[in-house]
Amino acid sequence: MLRGKYVAGGRYRPTAGLWAFIVVVVCACSQALALDALPKPQGPVILTVSGNIEVTNSERGAEFDREMLEAFGFTEVRTTTSWTDGVQVFEGVLARAVLDRVGAKGSTVTATALNDFVAPVPMDHFRQYDVILATIMNGKQMEVSDWGPIWIVYPRDDYPELLGSKFNDHWVWQLRELRVE
Repeated sequence: MLRGKYVAGGRYRPTAGLWAFIVVVVCACSQALALDALPKPQGPVILTVSGNIEVTNSERGAEFDREMLEAFGFTEVRTTTSWTDGVQVFEGVLARAVLDRVGAKGSTVTATALNDFVAPVPMDHFRQYDVILATIMNGKQMEVSDWGPIWIVYPRDDYPELLGSKFNDHWVWQLRELRVE
């Protein structure tokens, strides 16, 4: 049993064991609150996160409609790409925010496009760089006909190591699923 003790002046002082217990309980409660239940999408699902995740809202994993993704708040990335001319302005949610929300644990995120193109992306990329799940390009919502509804976008112009073609396969457009492994 964890107890404290009374010290001079009648004050109660928890023991080290009790403090350790309190810290563990607070941390566990904080993590539980951070991973609240995920509501079901009200609109068409544009992204599914599956695999090694703690929070789901369907049998397929964690499904998101556009409104649910936009609730994370937008981050803007101004960058060039290997597929467009000049600097483009992308807006979308930080990929790591979505992965954190579902309690993703793993070293690889396999991105799958609508046409079944598959690309493994190191989880570290989402932690190290402000990679976004872009839904807007140059002020216009992206549709399937123009890279959308979601395009994984790296802030490549901000990091010299991202400028080479070695990262091109990670820029999955028409993204439909992220599978955490």
